[in-house]
Amino acid sequence: MSSQIPMRGAIDLGALAQSKKDQSMATQALANAPAGVVVDVNEEDFQQKVIDISKTVPVIVDLWAEWCGPCKQLSPLLEKLAAEYKGRFILAKIDVDANPRLSQMFQVQSIPAVFAVIGESAGPLFQGAIPEAELRQVIEEVLRIAAEQGINGTIDTEVQEEVPVVEEEQIDPRLEAAFNAIEKGDFVAATNAYKEMLNQNPADQVALAGLAQVGLLERASKLDPNTVLQKASDRKDFASQMDLADLELMKGNPGAGFAILINAIKIAIGEDRNRLRARLLELFMVVGDSDPEVVKARRDLASALF
Repeated sequence: MSSQIPMRGAIDLGALAQSKKDQSMATQALANAPAGVVVDVNEEDFQQKVIDISKTVPVIVDLWAEWCGPCKQLSPLLEKLAAEYKGRFILAKIDVDANPRLSQMFQVQSIPAVFAVIGESAGPLFQGAIPEAELRQVIEEVLRIAAEQGINGTIDTEVQEEVPVVEEEQIDPRLEAAFNAIEKGDFVAATNAYKEMLNQNPADQVALAGLAQVGLLERASKLDPNTVLQKASDRKDFASQMDLADLELMKGNPGAGFAILINAIKIAIGEDRNRLRARLLELFMVVGDSDPEVVKARRDLASALF
């Protein structure tokens, strides 16, 4: 089986690796953007900064937290586009830890969570980090809906003083080596590159996710789908259930893969159950915590375990 099969929902390691670079780009863009295109909002000034201004300019609300990894991917993109659109919408950032009542008001289930406020009415846009191209489409739709309601103003377009251009941050050469090794199907070299990164920083989320992805690719490259399907007809053949879950992820069906493992966990005991749970958590890391399929599967896992 080819190791080059694209995985829908697989974590974008390149984007994650360049999160600091994205933040630098956002900072540069904001420095040369109209003042006030991005505002921090709390419970005291929410009425003034969001509700009141939404009567003339659409407001996109970003609910985030410092500990949230996907938030650190999404926020720089939102800030960059807010600067680019030069006041046609306001980006209001709300720290959910510091403003629990606002989080409750928006009925936030997971973060990042993004809403639009137009003419004093709020509506959900999406949860989790999404690519820049998709984000642009969302913003254009918000602007279209706002214009239909006669809300198409802009904030003051006075540009702030320009600052020196921020130099682009280089990607870790070990990460580049891992990417190149994966492209060549050299899983040993890719694994070693990620392990070297983890030796330096055991909490490196890029390396942890990369290591999980390489594990999936290597396992799947050795599987024969027909044989796996035949063996997996025995629901208590837990090794084959794990193989079948791997194949589902490689086909771009993470939800189906997660369901296979959760159903196996429900009937497994002892060490078999521990191995199934460990594999499921590993596949969560491959797909990414912000993916809706992962969010749902985590709830299902909790029900299966307790």
